Amino acid sequence: MAKAAILEEAGKGLVIGEVELAEPAAHEVLIDTKACGLCHSDLHFIDGAYPHAMPAIPGHEAAGVVRAVGSEVRTVKPGDHVVSCLSAFCGTCEFCVTGRMALCLGAATRRGKTDAPRITRSGGETVNQMLNLSAFSEQMLIHENACVAIDKDMPLDRAAVIGCAVTTGAGTIFNAANVTPGESVAVIGCGGVGLAAINAAKIAGAGKVIAADPLPEKRELAKVLGATHTVDAMAQDAAQQIIDISGGGVHYGIEAVGRQASADLAVASLRRGGTAIILGMMPLDCKVGLGAMDLLGGKKLMGAIMGMNHFPVDLPRLVDFYMRGLLDLDTIIAERISLEQINEGFDKMRAGHSARSVVVFD
Repeated sequence: MAKAAILEEAGKGLVIGEVELAEPAAHEVLIDTKACGLCHSDLHFIDGAYPHAMPAIPGHEAAGVVRAVGSEVRTVKPGDHVVSCLSAFCGTCEFCVTGRMALCLGAATRRGKTDAPRITRSGGETVNQMLNLSAFSEQMLIHENACVAIDKDMPLDRAAVIGCAVTTGAGTIFNAANVTPGESVAVIGCGGVGLAAINAAKIAGAGKVIAADPLPEKRELAKVLGATHTVDAMAQDAAQQIIDISGGGVHYGIEAVGRQASADLAVASLRRGGTAIILGMMPLDCKVGLGAMDLLGGKKLMGAIMGMNHFPVDLPRLVDFYMRGLLDLDTIIAERISLEQINEGFDKMRAGHSARSVVVFD
């Protein structure tokens, strides 16, 4: 049995309870979860903005130690330290074989409808697995293509945030944008994802890194992570400030909040030929667009789910960046909490004043 934070009804918070995980199937890995970050994507499901079958266990930004593996698993072994990633990939679909693994729908990485569920609780009731992971639990049972082994010297509480926030933010800089040294970047929203994008832009050698956020304390965090300039995102002339700082607009405007206004600001901040990249999970009725003059100016708009990562390659490199002192994960983590404090952690996220909270398991 494993203790877990279970979502039984949207809008009612998480309930701590016990669940049972099945034995690993041929390509599955059983992991003792050591740390899991709280992500705004979880909050969308917890608050009911995005639908999901219930009961379910959220959580997807995790690190842990492999306890057992299925008969066909070759990528990890018991005792390995691993980071999980919601971008579970099948390896054979069009997206995987053309190098766009983050777009894989991953049907082959989930158990079939007629198979026994991975997670149950008393009486045999199925507990739905969220995003292939369900990491707000003392144990995870996942497909081997949803985790990667990392250096055992890497602290697992820091490793956990690489699994989503850093993979998304840094991956956007390195993979989706492929920032060239000297190019300018504006990041709208300085939560975990935005701060990771700012840090990665610094590593990539961006010329001007402009952080836009309504909260002064988050703008100060952005400076620590590598922002060269900051702007109050709520200022009436925020876009003009970014255009002036960057000398005509930025090469990349990165939206890291999931709000209509921040996406519009990312677009409005672009120079001719610039690209707006939307990372946040926006309300389902939102639309972001380019006007006729934007199109005539060669501007582009794109989504970059999970930073368009290649996580079996990217994650160990990000770990190496941390170990070498290039990637600042310590500043991104605001607090470490127990599983029992998880609802308070999400309350802090709703307030929006701090960076990442990480659940640490004993």
